[in-house]
Amino acid sequence: MASATGHGHPRDVPDQRVEPLLAERGVHLSREQVYRLVTQAPQRLNMDVFAALCDVLGCGPQDLVEVVAAPQQVRKTVAGGETAKSGVGDLRPVRAKIRRPDNS
Repeated sequence: MASATGHGHPRDVPDQRVEPLLAERGVHLSREQVYRLVTQAPQRLNMDVFAALCDVLGCGPQDLVEVVAAPQQVRKTVAGGETAKSGVGDLRPVRAKIRRPDNS
């Protein structure tokens, strides 16, 4: 993908150049965050960061995101042909245990 600014994909732009360009647009990330953003596919991304990346790279969202259809899950049936009723509603929270460090 080429862009009007000549930057291309985030992986094509050195991370030391991305950080100040994002900062100009009000997005402040640590060097580690920028490095991960440039070298890895993010699992989730803030919309402000995404918009700033599109602006920096001179491209649109469709140039940075590839939509892939996920396989549809088929509901399992129990004996007798009824649909199994398990889901999020069956889950119950577990109480967290907070332990303070020993001050010895």
